[in-house]
Amino acid sequence: MKIKVGVIFGGETVEHEVSIISAVQAMGQINQEKYDVIPIYISKDRTWYTGKMLMEMDVYKDFETLKRYAKKVTLVKKDNGFFLTKVDGLFKRDVEELDVVLPIVHGKGAEDGSLAGLLDSVGIPYAGPKMLGAALGQDKVVMKQVMASCGLPIVDYTWFYDAEYLSDSANILKDIKKIGYPVIVKPANLGSSVGINVVKKEKDIEKAIEEAIKYDNKIVVEKMVDNLVEVNQAVLGNYETQELSAIAEMLTNNDFLTYEDKYIGNGKKTGGKKVSAKGSGNMSNSAMNIPAKLDKTIEKKINELSLETFRALNLRGVARIDYLIDKKSKKVYINEPNTIPGSLSFYMFKALGKNYTELLDDLITMTIKDYKDEHKKTTSFETNILSTYNGSKGVKGKMKI
Repeated sequence: MKIKVGVIFGGETVEHEVSIISAVQAMGQINQEKYDVIPIYISKDRTWYTGKMLMEMDVYKDFETLKRYAKKVTLVKKDNGFFLTKVDGLFKRDVEELDVVLPIVHGKGAEDGSLAGLLDSVGIPYAGPKMLGAALGQDKVVMKQVMASCGLPIVDYTWFYDAEYLSDSANILKDIKKIGYPVIVKPANLGSSVGINVVKKEKDIEKAIEEAIKYDNKIVVEKMVDNLVEVNQAVLGNYETQELSAIAEMLTNNDFLTYEDKYIGNGKKTGGKKVSAKGSGNMSNSAMNIPAKLDKTIEKKINELSLETFRALNLRGVARIDYLIDKKSKKVYINEPNTIPGSLSFYMFKALGKNYTELLDDLITMTIKDYKDEHKKTTSFETNILSTYNGSKGVKGKMKI
């Protein structure tokens, strides 16, 4: 009997379309002889849909017309398992049974722990980070605070809320000046380079902050690394075991890897390897060298930091760690983790001989094992303390908590 894998994607996020591309690509690579793939699409209005047609990319070009053919569903737990149940019509019948869920979501409102918390509350086994790891990986400020507390190398930065900036911009601008220009201004909770700007001169800082505030109420400003080289490395694993991918060097003629570099392809070609979004290719349009052309000492350092970051941030599944390197001083800084990266970073594992189908199989197998191991732990007690509860009056004197 095949294992029923629900692939969840979409959501109310600025990375909605990126999630669709990642998920459709993954569904096409899952071993169909071993797994029954059930697409679960979350539209921008947060409605859940299922239907085999959702595995095809063309559906999303005119989904408003075609969504009437998909079924609106919700995820429920019953005595005999987990089900997608219809929410429309007179009879709320079960549409699909699920054994495990593979979330392929990106960005705030999905990848940030929101979906993980929902899946935890239902109790279904799911791949990728648990709620804590997902939340830490999404918030660039809390993420940096955790990494700094663990002694991991990060660039100088400051952060603030939009309300603080609107009420006292002068002090915030002074803090930024102390870091020293050029700086990078980012919304704290977005990914895919959305809302990010490089500011080389003080006169341009306010415009960049105003742009970031359009996307988030929490803003982070970082010192830009001189002589910048950007590299990425993915990790597949959990708290017990981890497997490292090859290191990829990202190539761009811009000051940093932009949204256009990653997904649209408007950046100038720089001579690196470009991989197509079609078939089993990388979703990204970024030019890259895989493996990266790095000094062996730096390569070893990145391998160590990837494992340390994965552990410190409570990550699980496939995570991609992004690095900033000053190629002159050879200093390495952790930029951020991507807890559910585009294309699940399969192309970096492929460089070491593991294809996408094998990566997905390992990910699902690990998820099921983790679920079984977690259920060996004590999570509740048989004793019902409410059986002796006599009302709120005097309760503190009768109960010890």
